[in-house]
Amino acid sequence: MSEKLAPEKRHSFFHGSQKVFEWDQTLEEVNVYITLPPNVPTKLFYCKIQSKHVEVGIKGNPPYLNHDLSCPVKTDSSFWTLEDDTLHITLQKREKGHTWSSPIVGEGQLDPYSTDLEQKRLMLQRFQEENPGFDFSQAQFSGNCPDPRTFMGGIRSD
Repeated sequence: MSEKLAPEKRHSFFHGSQKVFEWDQTLEEVNVYITLPPNVPTKLFYCKIQSKHVEVGIKGNPPYLNHDLSCPVKTDSSFWTLEDDTLHITLQKREKGHTWSSPIVGEGQLDPYSTDLEQKRLMLQRFQEENPGFDFSQAQFSGNCPDPRTFMGGIRSD
């Protein structure tokens, strides 16, 4: 039933007029999508994921991304894949339910309004996860939304 909730909106980070990456998040993970350059063999791409750092590039060249992450991740359950013309990085949040305003420190931060919308969406996702028999697809928050990570004693870890 969680598919009835509003889908994650991909946020885009641009440097000048060039899109660097897109990203979205769920309660448990942050997904980063990087469009790959054409005519480069896929075996040349690499991605190193550390607890607080990510590096992406083409072997033999300076890294395309070499930045600290906004929040720590679980490296043992974070991974990357190549999907058609996209490098997809799945970062497992160390703190489930924490709302990220950007995957990268100081780059492409969401404005306060967009961060609030993300927090509301994650809160609904938490409600849906904890109450699978209910439909929260039309639910809305009026006013400030509580933090999905800490609301009513925090997220259960069953």
